[in-house]
Amino acid sequence: MARPPDVADLVAQARRGEQRAVGRLISLVETDTAGGRALLREVAALLAPHSGQAHVVGLTGPPGVGKSTSTSALVTALRRRGRRVGVLAVDPSSPFSGGALLGDRVRMAEHATDPGVFIRSMASRGHLGGLAWSTPQALRVLDAAGCDVVLVETVGVGQSEVEVVALADTTVVLLAPGMGDGVQAAKAGILEVADVLAVNKADRHGAARTVRDLENAIAMGADDPGGWTRPVVSTVAVRAEGVDDLVAALDAHRAWLDDTGARARRRRARAAAEVEAITLEQVRARIGDLRGADALPGLADRVAAGELDPYRAADALLAAAGPDAGS
Repeated sequence: MARPPDVADLVAQARRGEQRAVGRLISLVETDTAGGRALLREVAALLAPHSGQAHVVGLTGPPGVGKSTSTSALVTALRRRGRRVGVLAVDPSSPFSGGALLGDRVRMAEHATDPGVFIRSMASRGHLGGLAWSTPQALRVLDAAGCDVVLVETVGVGQSEVEVVALADTTVVLLAPGMGDGVQAAKAGILEVADVLAVNKADRHGAARTVRDLENAIAMGADDPGGWTRPVVSTVAVRAEGVDDLVAALDAHRAWLDDTGARARRRRARAAAEVEAITLEQVRARIGDLRGADALPGLADRVAAGELDPYRAADALLAAAGPDAGS
């Protein structure tokens, strides 16, 4: 039987920037077993005092807009400015192994030997929202390991896949010419999640119109109550064109967040959402344990027979789960 890792030692090594320790800690927070959850609690407790410094940037948008190429170009630009960068690239899960397909790490291979960059592909494993369940804890690992900026790239965004907004300080929505104009983006709710909009592949026909449509759609809507006006940046990521403008927009948004106190408010909301999600998962796990016992099947029989309403049945199930749900 494998000996449990010395989590305190791994955290100390990660704090020194040792990439192997960072990788092992992320592997620990991805482990979905009873023993893994116990280690996750230990990891979280040790990381908590050292997190909260990194600028978390979420990159999302429809498939095919060049998210991975844009992420790689951003890494290059940020490293040129001397910043340590972490990348969490959430890949669709393999239908065979359940693991990440690793496409993003292949495309970002040029950064593999840079000690100031840590890239990790994570499997979404069917989790909705474009992120993996363990993404918040993996983010905390990179933050505590001294990353100045952490880029979180999602598997793609749809109308319900906007969890990256709750995770990021700054959300970049990438669009491309020919993939729907600004009006369609507004209808899909994409504009609502963006702090910065980037029209990639801006060398293609129709790019200027896409930028104009987005700017018009923004002008017709309401800006952030704190006064932030969402910029639209044109990029050709494959040639690194416009990427410096994108970095400038990210820096401007971070400065605005700090100046207005919006960053602290967002992080409090993020913490509340994470606590709520963990609580619900623990209750769900405990109720799952009751499926094989008499509690849930018996209550279901009574509801089906009309002897009990579903609300009182739910109360009874929560009572059966007990105060130690999920522990």
